Amino acid sequence: MKLTSWNVNGIRAVMQKGFEHSLIELAPDIICLQETKAQPDQVAEALAGIEGYTLHTNSAQRKGYSGTAILSRVPLRSVRLGMGIAEHDTEGRIICAELERCFVVTVYVPNSGADLARLGYRQQWDRDFCQYLKQLEAQKPVVVCGDFNVAHRPIDLARPKENYDKSAGYTQIEIDGMNRFVNSGFTDTFRHLHPQQEQAYSWWSYRAGARARNIGWRIDYFLVSSVLLGGLASAEIHPQFAGSDHCPIGIELNV
Repeated sequence: MKLTSWNVNGIRAVMQKGFEHSLIELAPDIICLQETKAQPDQVAEALAGIEGYTLHTNSAQRKGYSGTAILSRVPLRSVRLGMGIAEHDTEGRIICAELERCFVVTVYVPNSGADLARLGYRQQWDRDFCQYLKQLEAQKPVVVCGDFNVAHRPIDLARPKENYDKSAGYTQIEIDGMNRFVNSGFTDTFRHLHPQQEQAYSWWSYRAGARARNIGWRIDYFLVSSVLLGGLASAEIHPQFAGSDHCPIGIELNV
C-alpha cells in the first residue's frame, strides 16, 4: 500500500498549482491532506475532477482555517472525525480511516504561534493526541501522518541553534511532545530508514528564498506502530513537488 501525506496550505490554491498532475505522478492508494482551509462542500468542489478516489473531509468551524481530508482508492471500513474531545475537535484537525488491518490517521497538529501564544494548548493537545492514538492501537496497529509542526532533532532543521526554544516548532515542550509519541511505541518511518540523512526537509518559509536555498524544516511525518515496521518498504520526502510551502511525503507499507 502506498500512502502519501501533504499539507497543501489551501486545497483551492493547490488545485491551481498542478495538484491533479502531482497526484497522478505520486499515485498513492491513500493521500492524507492537511490545512485544506475550506468547508466540506468547497473541498468537494475543488476536487471534483479527481477520479478513482473517495473523499472524506473534516473542516474547522472557522471558515478558511485548518482542515484535513483523505482521498482513498482502497475500501475503508469506517471513518471517524476528531479525537472525541470537544476542546480539540472544532478545528478539523483529525480524520481516522479504518482499514482491515490498521488505522490510518491524518493530523494537522496545532501551531504554537509566532509568539508561542498557543504553546500551553499545544502541550495539552500532544498529551491527548498520544492517548487517543494508544486507544486506537489497542484495537489494531496505527499509521499516523501529517504536519506535526515540530522538528524533532537538530538534524531535522537547517538552523537548530538559532531556533531552539525560541521559535514555534522547535521548543523543548514541542520536542518533548514528539518524544512522547516515539517513547509510546510509534516509529518515525523516515528516520528509521534514513537515520543520518541531512538536509531532508518538508517545509520551507516563503521568505528570503528559503526553499531555493533549502533552508527548511522536517515537520511532516509518518509514524507507525512498531508491529508494522517489518512491512515498511520505503519512506521518502518529495521536495520536487511544488504547490505549497510543504512538500508531500510518503511510505510504502505491506499490511
